[in-house]
Amino acid sequence: MLEDLIEIKNGEHVTPTFSAAEMDGRLAKLRTQMVDDGIEATLFTSYHNINYFSEFLYCAFGRPYGLVVTEASATLISANVDGGQPWRRTQGENLIYTDWHRDNYFRAVQNLIPAGSRVGIEFDHINLDDRAKLEAALPGSDFVDVAKPIMFMRMVKSVEEIAVIKN
Repeated sequence: MLEDLIEIKNGEHVTPTFSAAEMDGRLAKLRTQMVDDGIEATLFTSYHNINYFSEFLYCAFGRPYGLVVTEASATLISANVDGGQPWRRTQGENLIYTDWHRDNYFRAVQNLIPAGSRVGIEFDHINLDDRAKLEAALPGSDFVDVAKPIMFMRMVKSVEEIAVIKN
């Protein structure tokens, strides 16, 4: 039987754009917001938020990507088509789903977020079909829109971000 979820750690991590302290600071602000809103896990699906919180910029190739942030971890969900590249380019963990069974992406989400959780998602970046699949994958969960508060959080630039923007 083929594995639905795998880990590939090939090669070395690339030099990140931002320091570990910068990325840890971003995640700390996010986690504070999550605690304030009573959110146990956040599933990002947009290019901009996945990149902002993990430094990985994906090319979907028709496949969904995600970043699950909890109190204790930040895990990128990536498609097997990318091999080990996401692991090399993210500052968190990486869980790869295969195309060997339909909707393995949602199996990866189930692996990272317990059913019945209060989950932050970007309402403006999830279509109705995927929202229904997410609800089926995480029965009893309460979904909260985090798009707007996270956008406001990203608007305040750190010294490192300003330096990168200037260059």
